[in-house]
Formats: sequence, structure tokens, C-alpha cells
Amino acid sequence: MAEDYYQVLGVDKKATAEEIKKAYRKLAVKWHPDKNPNNKSASEEKFKKISEAYAVLSDPEKRQNYDNFGSADQFRQQYSQEDIFRGFDLDEILRSFGFGGSRGGGRTTTFRTGRRGGGGSGYQEYDDPFSSIFGGGGGHQYANMPQKGQDAEYNLSVSLEESVMGADKKISLQMENRIEDINVKIPAGISSGKKLRLPGKGLAGINGGPNGDLYLNINVLPHPIFARDGNDLYIEKTIRFTQAALGTTIDVPTLDGTTKRLKIAPGTQNNTKIRMKGFGVPG
Repeated sequence: MAEDYYQVLGVDKKATAEEIKKAYRKLAVKWHPDKNPNNKSASEEKFKKISEAYAVLSDPEKRQNYDNFGSADQFRQQYSQEDIFRGFDLDEILRSFGFGGSRGGGRTTTFRTGRRGGGGSGYQEYDDPFSSIFGGGGGHQYANMPQKGQDAEYNLSVSLEESVMGADKKISLQMENRIEDINVKIPAGISSGKKLRLPGKGLAGINGGPNGDLYLNINVLPHPIFARDGNDLYIEKTIRFTQAALGTTIDVPTLDGTTKRLKIAPGTQNNTKIRMKGFGVPG
């Protein structure tokens, strides 16, 4: 079963911001490491999970995007951990709940991810919201520490059939000094402008760190017969005037290659739209 941030916090999908905050406070108090010294590993994992849910649902923009995806798994395909926790000050939140904040004197540990190529230092810094709670102290991590590799982007064109029905594709990408073959699962119903995130398929990590992620920018190619508008597909059919006046039955091609019989009612006017339910894009 797909993980759901609302279920993680035990709130309804229509919960207010105050209800979400109240639910998180209750769970944070319950699962804070200081409250569970004899069950540290499990409490840390639980605390991270509820904090991730709160980081998303407490941010109006992230929450709206999450609601569009429908599950945490799909949301994580578009948002990295860095994206999810960007702007999320866990120390400040915990202090407002009555905890003492970080163990490192109120500082938040800063990590660096590799950004090779171009000018500058070659790194991008971001804050790890859990370092001050689970240990590790404050201050900067040095360049010899394991660091995540650079994320990569690739423009991937797919046919209308692939975008509507889904597909398994194999692509070959130039990754630094090698060509890598990558299997990609195109989800049914995807549209142009969407991004697919493939964790660990980016550039190699530094000093033994994890690989970066690969982001695929989806472009749906035009189709010679069908046009897409949202989840609807359109096709134009021309019939004779006598057929429109008296009624007829015509063959209509569908995207999966089959043909369906469609009845045209007598008196049908020019530019009339006739709906064929269930033959569009999966909802």
C-alpha cells in the first residue's frame, strides 16, 4: 500500500493547517529520541517519517502538489529530500513545542552536495534538519566526507500512445566518461512538462557518497490523428451531408489500434462532439 502523508500524521485530507500542526506536535513528542532512549533506532525512523509528512503538509504549495500526486511514493519521484525539507527549520519548530532545540548550541549542520562543472566551488550547501537531534554536531562537513553526486537532466520524447497507456523504454545516456543504458517506466497518463525522477541514476557520488538522481523532462510528440486535451482525446471524422441528416454508423479508430462502431443520430450538425466514454487517458 502506498504511503500517505495524511495517514502518517493521522489527519483527514481536508485537515486545517492548525489540525496538521497539532497532530505533528503530538507525534513529535511521542517519537522524539529523548523520549525513547531504549528504542532509539525505531524512534528516529518514525520521527523522520512524521517530520517529512509535516514538512510537506505544512507548506501550502508542497501540500497542493502532493494532493495532485496522491501518494508519498509518487511525490518523492518529483521532490528530493533536499526539496522536501528546504525552508523547514526543525529546531525552531521543536522549540515552539517545548523542546530545547538542537544539541549543538542551536546550530543546524550543513552538508554539501557535489555540483561538478561550471565555475565556483563546485558544491551546493543545504541544511540537514535531523543532524542536531540525532547527533553529528554543528558546523560544516569537510570535502573528504561522502557527498551525493550531481543530479542530471534529460529531455525524453514519448509517443502519445506511450504517454496514455504507459510503456517501458530503454534509453542510453552519456554519464561523464561512459554510456549508460537505463530502463525507464513511463506511467500511464503522463503529459508534456512532467518530470520523472530516477533515484540514484545521476552522476557518481564523491568519496563513496550516493549517486545523484536523474530527472527526465517529458515531451509528448504530436499524433497524426489524435489530439489530447487534459485527459480527453479528440479525433475528427468527416461524413456526408445525407449521413448527418438521416443518421448512420461509422467506424472510429482508437488509440490502442482497435476500431469501434459509433452511431450518428439523425439531424447531427456540423462540429458536433460525440463522447465515447472510457477511451481517453486513464484518470
